[in-house]
Amino acid sequence: MAICSTVKNVASNFSSACWPIARRRSVARAVMIAAFLGVAGIVQVAAQTATDTEPGQTSSAPVITANPEHVTVTGGSGSSEIQWNTGNGSMGFVFVTGPDQKPVLFVSGAKGNQLVPWIGSARYVFELYGDENRQTLLATVTVTGNVKSGATPQATLWRDRARWLLIVVLIAIVYVAVYLSSTERLRTTFPTEPTTSPRPLHVTRNLLLGITAFVCLDGVIFHSGLYVSILAPDSYAGRLEILTRAEKQRPASGLKEVLVLGDSRMAEGFSTAVADELDSAAGFKFINLTEPASTVNSWYYMLREVDPAARRYWAIVVPYAIGYEPSTVDPLRISMAAPLLRDGDCFNFASAFQRWSGRSRAFTACILRGSAYQSDVTDLLEHPIARIRSVQREAQRMQSRAAYKGKDYDLVGTAYDPTTGQVTFAPKLTEAQRLGFRKSLIQPSQSDTEYSLKLQRDWIPRIMDRYSHSPTAIVLTTLPRGPFLELAGFSRGYESVLPSSVIQRTSFSLPGHTFDFLEQPQYYIDAFHPNAKGRQTFTDTLVSELLGRLRSADWKPQGNPAAELAVYELRTTNDAN
Repeated sequence: MAICSTVKNVASNFSSACWPIARRRSVARAVMIAAFLGVAGIVQVAAQTATDTEPGQTSSAPVITANPEHVTVTGGSGSSEIQWNTGNGSMGFVFVTGPDQKPVLFVSGAKGNQLVPWIGSARYVFELYGDENRQTLLATVTVTGNVKSGATPQATLWRDRARWLLIVVLIAIVYVAVYLSSTERLRTTFPTEPTTSPRPLHVTRNLLLGITAFVCLDGVIFHSGLYVSILAPDSYAGRLEILTRAEKQRPASGLKEVLVLGDSRMAEGFSTAVADELDSAAGFKFINLTEPASTVNSWYYMLREVDPAARRYWAIVVPYAIGYEPSTVDPLRISMAAPLLRDGDCFNFASAFQRWSGRSRAFTACILRGSAYQSDVTDLLEHPIARIRSVQREAQRMQSRAAYKGKDYDLVGTAYDPTTGQVTFAPKLTEAQRLGFRKSLIQPSQSDTEYSLKLQRDWIPRIMDRYSHSPTAIVLTTLPRGPFLELAGFSRGYESVLPSSVIQRTSFSLPGHTFDFLEQPQYYIDAFHPNAKGRQTFTDTLVSELLGRLRSADWKPQGNPAAELAVYELRTTNDAN
């Protein structure tokens, strides 16, 4: 998974000007789900749900919810989002009881939401209390983790064998059925076919017709956008689809818009709210299109979706950094990019994967898009009503994304010993925070690290090529590596990520050590992701560097006359101010 959220202007336009449209769309999607499932009565439930969630309606009752409550565990862990509200503004305390049956403090506050990325194959009870001593229970919710693809190699081998055996059995049944359907004399020697038949069997033709019908059905459901509109909003594919659709539908602000891309490190580190405050006098508008677990090849497809003419933005900020991309999460990456793929992406998209198994899956997903949504379809069939409610909360999710300010704790007092792998935690950290930090202490293999570098070297130039004849300026920036550079591979220099020939092609790039001062425990929540303080400081520095270089007389776009004209206009505007 890529080392892995906040769009102020997207959410404001989407939630205020487009709220009635969003509500009509959510109801329409609920009807789609009902038609897809063929379950009577779901439409009535959806209508009732829509009525219960009218804007402006408030409740004083304390509540705690989990989305989803049933988590699919892949790669040893899964994620769920916990939301709570005491209802009256008083302080609340959320405790979690895991497999060890020991309640620990998870988070506190009158209301809020918190991502839980460490759900395992077990049952977790989240309880909202009105006091720290767990005397006044206000609400409770249970999250269950179910292993989807964590079978042992032996079990996987037998499962694959059983699958092939089933295919052979089905072929044999079809053959026997066709054979016995003949009205003529049968042969008992090989080949066991009728000697003569009044009607040709046309086995090849019928097989081709069946395949064609299957491909057409897949196209109608999964290529037309019908199913994409009811993807689980909390899934990786659903979040990416909602984000790109909202940005695609967002009206132009009339300002010089700067788009920021990135994975979870950028999603936690960059704030559009802070950026817009800093550059309000410079005529800029920052757009946040960062998404956890996204990779540089998915950024390319996102840009193609939201900026088809390659002229919408004044500048695009593309981060590059030391990271790792484990090939074990290929299905997740395929599913995440699936809403943005086209039939013609087969070879380019498949080439971005390290193993042949991932390449074949990616190639198939471009042709038969439904193969990328297997887990999502299964979840829809198992929990249709929960899916309806989740889809209808889309606007609320965008608002939460825009209002997100980062996590308000740090790692000061925490020490990591790279020789033994032992961690000494600061006493102030809760058990949930400690567990989240341990989950981030992954020692990537050399191949996973090199694969991450290869992705950036291959796909960042493709983004540049797409905007080579555009007035849009491409800006490269590094990211802080983390509070513990002792982690294997992360002490490498930035010069090892991209060759100088790539960096020189950009309009300009920030120096590799711009954010070295942020590589300290007071700015982080784990080994990779900044906290609220780090988010503020990183955004301040990034925006200041961008504006400073754009105003500098020394900056000239390389080989981009339209960008040079845009900079001239910007300087003229700044001089006038």
